[in-house]
Amino acid sequence: MKDFQIFLDSIGESDKRERMESILNNIKDMFPQLNEEIKWNQPMFSDHGTFIIGFSVAKGHIAVAPEAVVISLFEKEIEEAGYTHTQELFRITWTDNVDFELLYKMVAYNIEDKKDMTNFWR
Repeated sequence: MKDFQIFLDSIGESDKRERMESILNNIKDMFPQLNEEIKWNQPMFSDHGTFIIGFSVAKGHIAVAPEAVVISLFEKEIEEAGYTHTQELFRITWTDNVDFELLYKMVAYNIEDKKDMTNFWR
């Protein structure tokens, strides 16, 4: 998590910082092979040089960006979890429960689907 520490330290409110840290730690624990990166001032995980999932912090939510194809594939589950979404991301408000199983499914999907990719983005 040392790669993410500067990002986490920049989150002024401790409850928001702890929530973001919890999400990042859970993904790292479940998928220890993933690389931690900060790009565009956002924490993200990559695998063999290809993007897997990224996050950003906004006033009212954490934005989760697994790429548009993943949003499309998991749209029903995202909505069932109570999250709003766009084509590129979904939002976990600061008061929402974090559906870690959904996050794990998305990460696992990207790892498998992108195993032979050499580009960062799809």
